[in-house]
Amino acid sequence: MKRIAILGSTGSIGQSALNVVDAHADKLRVVGLAAGENADLLASQIDRYRPEIVSMATDDAVARLKPSRYTPPRDDVPTGREGLVAVASHPDADIVLCASSGTEALEAVLAAIDLGKTIALANKEVLVMAGGLVTEAAARRGVAILPVDSEHNAIHQCLHGHTHAEVKRLVLTASGGPFRGRTAAELAGVSAEDALKHPTWRMGRKITIDSATLMNKGLEVIEAHWLFGVRADQIDVVIHPQSVVHSLVEFVDGSFLAQLGVTDMRLPIQYAFSYPDRWTAPLPPLDLTRAGRLDFDVPDTDAFPCLRLAYRALDAERSLPVVLNAANEVAVARFLDGRISFTAIPHVIERTMCAHQPAPVESLAAVRAVDRWAREYAEREAGAVESKL
Repeated sequence: MKRIAILGSTGSIGQSALNVVDAHADKLRVVGLAAGENADLLASQIDRYRPEIVSMATDDAVARLKPSRYTPPRDDVPTGREGLVAVASHPDADIVLCASSGTEALEAVLAAIDLGKTIALANKEVLVMAGGLVTEAAARRGVAILPVDSEHNAIHQCLHGHTHAEVKRLVLTASGGPFRGRTAAELAGVSAEDALKHPTWRMGRKITIDSATLMNKGLEVIEAHWLFGVRADQIDVVIHPQSVVHSLVEFVDGSFLAQLGVTDMRLPIQYAFSYPDRWTAPLPPLDLTRAGRLDFDVPDTDAFPCLRLAYRALDAERSLPVVLNAANEVAVARFLDGRISFTAIPHVIERTMCAHQPAPVESLAAVRAVDRWAREYAEREAGAVESKL
């Protein structure tokens, strides 16, 4: 029996993870749930899974948590980053699934690693912000970081049984989002409602906008660098609108291995929970005869410059990926609020990156300091863009 703690249990990944638990109740047990603000959904999860510890984002959310025979007293429900750390550090947890959005779970992931817990990582920002700190801590403690993102999970599967020296390059696939094929001029007037209509995946609002700008793929490039120990020039991105091939590995002899599957996040989540074994999945099989043609194309970084900015941040390393991530979060939030345009998102990010002098980030305090500076600067840049609308 593997015991699971889920950070972000009420989000789309967290709910999919609980579906995996339902399908394998004889192999998986939930011991911890950390949620954001959705008190009603967490209350139903508590009644169903009876975890030993829960947390929420704020005291207000805890106040809205409906009491039941399984709900802990409100004074016993930790909140914020401390709540995430408490759930991730629970002594009964074997695997910590980090599915919370943003950067709040960084301390929780480091705390879980320090206690020797396996990390199932569905959060890109943790490695983008502090990839060196996290991977060094995992190596020091002998902890496995198992990727849950469909692309990195695919690469993880393709690399199984192969050595680092055999790898020539990694190829991440991208759906292209809802605006695939549009020019920069055609993107100027798109709305948040338009950008939230992802053609193949159902995801949270922020990650869906990142997919539309291709920043999601840029963050995945940085994440792949830390997960698999490859250089930026060994990581390529191709547009694959069908989302059937989840990613590929090219080996030094010219051979490619690809992982294909249905577009359902339960598949990579289950593999992270079952690894190194494979379990039967309650999913429809991929029907290759109905898949039709599989298209691959080069990303348009003129229309979608966020991908280019991510490569630039990775090349510079040190603190620039922290700046990239923070500025992106600020800009996306402004766009979702209708305060800046879609094309202003990369503008705010690039201006913030240009204003920053990269420096080493060798501690959590240094990471957080750069993150604060970048958010403040990006807010000013976004405000300047907003005032011109």
